[in-house]
Amino acid sequence: MRAASRLLASVKPGQLLQPGTPTGLCGLRTHPSPRSTLLYLYNSTLEKLSQLPENSVYRQSTEALTKHRLKIIEATKPKGWDQWQERLGMILDEDPTGYNVKTYRVGKEIIVLDGFKQGLPDHRKKEKPKSMVPEGVRHVEDRRNFGARLSGADKGYEPEHDLKRPALDPEPMFTTDQVSYLESQFGAGLIEEVIQVAEDEHTLVDEMAKSKVWEPLEDSAPEGQWDYFERGMTHTQTQKP
Repeated sequence: MRAASRLLASVKPGQLLQPGTPTGLCGLRTHPSPRSTLLYLYNSTLEKLSQLPENSVYRQSTEALTKHRLKIIEATKPKGWDQWQERLGMILDEDPTGYNVKTYRVGKEIIVLDGFKQGLPDHRKKEKPKSMVPEGVRHVEDRRNFGARLSGADKGYEPEHDLKRPALDPEPMFTTDQVSYLESQFGAGLIEEVIQVAEDEHTLVDEMAKSKVWEPLEDSAPEGQWDYFERGMTHTQTQKP
């Protein structure tokens, strides 16, 4: 019933979910880029899992769930997604080093890993570094001189050049109807909760690989230790009157 809690955030069917707005769960805000985040996490997790032995039970179970959820998110696109991808690709191909973002390519799709947060509240957001511009530098001429000193060049620094670059548009958002559909398909609460689980699994794969969980135990478990957890086992007896 977690998905129903989003209704407490006063959203109406058909509306676009606005990043940073309440989801109905305390401390959890609407994610600004749910589709690209899940596409990256699931594809990256599958890449990591491929390094584990095929007979690993952890790999088999995690891979099956990840592929299932990846198929769900791939089948649902926000309105304008393809046009956004086309424009994003043209901008980054023309000026690949002009933007302070990291990208991850999945087939023909470009996933922007950062750059679209736009200062929104985030449960795992790190503190921003302090500005390198000295206190009191306020004018364009001051910024030009400071930039030249910082780069070691006496002249040629043009702070206005950055303003000429086309802005990267934010990722198109799902409507409330699309989010409700995805949440019903995932069956794991709000889509923001699904993202949190995907983030944790993405990190856990590294730890499982480091621990080599597929290798046999150094000391074998006693016979019958795990019988209690097998399906269909009866562990209590009912006395007849």
